[in-house]
Amino acid sequence: MLEALTAALIEITSGQHLIYLLAGVAMGLAVGIFPGLGGIVGLSILLPFLYGMDPTSALSMLIGLVAVIPTSDTFTSVLMGIPGSSASQATVLDGFPLAKKGEGARALGAAFSASLFGGLIGAVILTFVIVVAHDVILLFTSAELFMLTILGLSMVGVLAGGNLAKGLLACGLGLMFGALGGAPATGEFRMTLGNAYLGDGLPLVVIGLAMFAVPEIIDLLRAGGSISRSQTLGQGWLRGLKDMWAYKWLCVRCAGIGCMIGALPGLGGSVVDWIAYGHVKQTSKDKSQFGKGDIRGVLAPESANNAKEGGGLIPTLLFGIPGSGSMAVFIGGMVLIGLEPGPSMVEGQLNLTYVIIWSLALANVVGAGACLFLSKYVAMLTTIRYTYLAPFMIMVICFAAFQAQRDLGDLITLFVVGLLGILLKRFGWPRPAFLIGFVLADQSETYLYQAVQFYDWDFLLRPGVLIIAAITLVSAWVGARKAPTGEIDAEAAVALKANNMRPQAWFATAVFAFFAWGLIDGLGHSFIGGIYPIGIGVTMLPIAGYLVYMTWSNKIAHSVNYDHEVEGDHLQGDDIPGLWHYILWLASFLISTVLIGFWLSIIGFFVIFLRVKSEASWIRIAAMTTGGVGFVTALAWIMVLDFPRGLLQDVFELPWPIG
Repeated sequence: MLEALTAALIEITSGQHLIYLLAGVAMGLAVGIFPGLGGIVGLSILLPFLYGMDPTSALSMLIGLVAVIPTSDTFTSVLMGIPGSSASQATVLDGFPLAKKGEGARALGAAFSASLFGGLIGAVILTFVIVVAHDVILLFTSAELFMLTILGLSMVGVLAGGNLAKGLLACGLGLMFGALGGAPATGEFRMTLGNAYLGDGLPLVVIGLAMFAVPEIIDLLRAGGSISRSQTLGQGWLRGLKDMWAYKWLCVRCAGIGCMIGALPGLGGSVVDWIAYGHVKQTSKDKSQFGKGDIRGVLAPESANNAKEGGGLIPTLLFGIPGSGSMAVFIGGMVLIGLEPGPSMVEGQLNLTYVIIWSLALANVVGAGACLFLSKYVAMLTTIRYTYLAPFMIMVICFAAFQAQRDLGDLITLFVVGLLGILLKRFGWPRPAFLIGFVLADQSETYLYQAVQFYDWDFLLRPGVLIIAAITLVSAWVGARKAPTGEIDAEAAVALKANNMRPQAWFATAVFAFFAWGLIDGLGHSFIGGIYPIGIGVTMLPIAGYLVYMTWSNKIAHSVNYDHEVEGDHLQGDDIPGLWHYILWLASFLISTVLIGFWLSIIGFFVIFLRVKSEASWIRIAAMTTGGVGFVTALAWIMVLDFPRGLLQDVFELPWPIG
């Protein structure tokens, strides 16, 4: 083993290895900053360049890219409220409010230093456990993995916000949305209404962007001004570094959680940041600032999502089983350069295994250092008038959403689910709870089916299952013991009657009807294919019925008027545009895309929006439109991507990028 360690150390310090590592880091920074792309797209772009390279140089590029994407995707999560990837969704909850307060540089400094710390912790853990992890990972069967998904769902109690019933129902909505499409066990199509696009289920990247990006864009446009209300950057990244050091043991714990979850095949990065966020909120005495700009809400998920990359290498290298989508492409890269992941990586190529592990640590250092250097300057985006930024943000999230299945249905889903996200935010329903339910829906159903197939219901008596169940019960109890019910007193009820609270009641009624539809649809399938949506419907309908009664009776309601955003106490005055004003702008862009295609529509949207809403000069409009559309066109060319077509392209044969 000592010989392998020495050989690995010599290799990673060679000039050639460092050059290729830096190239991978640079590409990872570029991909990570662009929201919605993530490791799968970045690795897919990199693979063609690996032909003919020697294995260690190719691996250094692969690792450099994989390591830095969970770091650089924090930029948009913090500054724009747009999740850079599925692994940075929880960072939005407190990172974006900090940016609104004028502390964007501080939030980025804390996030990048926590990412560096978490990545190093993951590499250290991986160094020592890689030779013994084989037997440990084999202990986790589908039964234990199912219980881990239940543990993830137990975080809903922590993230329920001001009303536990709404939190549970939001999670149930996510589960039901996740059940849409083909049943994992039988392939039966559920709740698709005969639509072919819905047959594959809804893409996670589209749901994440719709739930967080679309409502924030609408909110910021209505508020006017810039993202940062104070027009300052705060004390900058150095204060973020101090925050990380002040909560270093929190980062250690969350990095350990990230490494453990990352090592379990199938869970991956989509849930680890939520579990870390739930952990820090559960264990904190003062929870009042979470969701409003608590720096701990940035440190926890960022330290966890970088550490999970180290954990994800364990099943990838030892078994050839990808721990996430990006690791699946990483395996493809290894095969491409002549390496076969599996037990032989530890038994016969231990030195190469350590090259991979330590390259991961080195790439984290370089990537986090680069991001820390850039953070102070990138944070200046929060001081720019948002009507100038909005067209770019809308273009970016639409382009990112279209990567999911490269279908016009991606953009329609973005708009429809985005409208749901706006209403959830407006009425005080926790969007994180919805996202947790959606992320874990497919995994929980698949693992449950496998566990019953392999062990029958005796799987519930397995020691590992019982241990995780006990942890889950404790987690749920801690999260729910002080959860407010949202009930109001008689005086407040009288005040609410003076406002129009019926929209909230109608929304609760629509949710009840949706669960009823899911239950009825499930009854029309085989027992195995329908039991999951049936179970969700049976569980959620009584809670939804309770909420419907309470809202129509004015006994429970969110504390804000329907005419204002949940977090938009700054939205005051008669000159504030109504909610539907900007929804119609988005709808017009979508209709235009259906008619004339994405490329022409985005040009028209830039010109009209900047002229009408920003009152920009024609010279500035031309420059901004050329820059924005030119950038996304160049990116599409690199990715060999055709833009969404419209009816125009079906009638006329047009050249790329129009056709």
